[in-house]
Amino acid sequence: MLDRKILREKPESIAQALKARQNDLNISELIDLDKQWRESVNKVEQLKAKRNQVSQEIANKKKNQQSAEEDILAMRKVGEEIKKLTGELEELETSFNQAWLNIPNIPHASVPIGPDETANQEIRKWGEPPKLNFTANPHWVLGDKLKMFDAERAAKISGARFVVYTGIGARLERALIQFMLDVQTQENGYTEIFPPLLVNRETMIGTGQLPKLEEDMFKTKEEELFLIPTAEVPVTNLHSKEILKKEELPIKYTAYTPCFRREAGSYGKDTKGLVRQHQFNKVELVKIVAPENSYEELEKLVLDAEKILQKLGLHYRLVCLSTGDMSFASSKSYDLEVWHAGVARYWEVSSCSNFENFQARRANIRFKDEQGKINFCHTLNGSGLATSRLLPAIIENYQTPEGGIIIPEVLRPYLGEKKEITANGELI
Repeated sequence: MLDRKILREKPESIAQALKARQNDLNISELIDLDKQWRESVNKVEQLKAKRNQVSQEIANKKKNQQSAEEDILAMRKVGEEIKKLTGELEELETSFNQAWLNIPNIPHASVPIGPDETANQEIRKWGEPPKLNFTANPHWVLGDKLKMFDAERAAKISGARFVVYTGIGARLERALIQFMLDVQTQENGYTEIFPPLLVNRETMIGTGQLPKLEEDMFKTKEEELFLIPTAEVPVTNLHSKEILKKEELPIKYTAYTPCFRREAGSYGKDTKGLVRQHQFNKVELVKIVAPENSYEELEKLVLDAEKILQKLGLHYRLVCLSTGDMSFASSKSYDLEVWHAGVARYWEVSSCSNFENFQARRANIRFKDEQGKINFCHTLNGSGLATSRLLPAIIENYQTPEGGIIIPEVLRPYLGEKKEITANGELI
């Protein structure tokens, strides 16, 4: 969440941010709630000060054997008024916090302003699209032919938008995950985490998924636990309610987890293949850093994600998301979009974001600086990467005229040094 001081001192900056994000929320109600809250706090403090003063006078009168009945009766009324106002204060605070949690982060000054993805800015490209001298197939055609995954049987046991990875498909998925974890831990200095897949409401609020995106989440009824939409949620919250030491920063974590999303607003989109499933696999990158170098750390995070695509030899582009295309909690986001030859288009395979102290305030993640002052950390995260977009890119870009798939060189050590999946679905 934002610093409450911004609402009091620079409400126009929040209004401008909401407009840039295509958000029609009106902050006048928040301003009024905060004003009422401050007025009630002031009244309670004045009444408590009066009660303390009169209590001392009552004590002096009793000491001097003077009657204090009128003062005692008056203070009982003051106590009742304090109790009443305290209840009202709690209600005001609850109402304010519920509304405040729905205010998105303020975009960084460098973020392009625009209504949606049409205003995104391309930063750079790497590599070239593969030059295939035959008509390329989409990954769902090749995957079905080579028996790499099975959507029909997944639908039988779970429903639409699920998939069963089978045979070489399962092996290739596992190889990708292990390869990405090895790169991030052995080359890029991240500590591997394997977190719980179910988290509580407070944890989801901490990273900004709730209350804004609750309809997109799967949850249990009895315990009200949520299946994680991304490893960002449990991993960032590892340090919730903690005060870290400055010298501990930056903290760098990587985690593989399945991810679960209802995709409530996406029915009818990308229904074929692996790119938009209710359950998918992802290796996540999370950083907890000092505020003064968080944007430098964001650029490094992007490079760490890019390294995976470069090692796999996949053509991609890096785009900076516009204000209308950014996530709720982000202050600045980059997307890595990888080329898919079978459908001749780019698909986002990683989103790397700086949340500044937006998540840290919600989760109460702080650090003590050299002068002993307590500050909120900045948090960052990025996909490093999502296999539901990465595996299709490999299948489509490395397909052969005969209907097989060349295995990228960096994945071969994880597949017994095999170099190709033949048109018969064999590893050779």
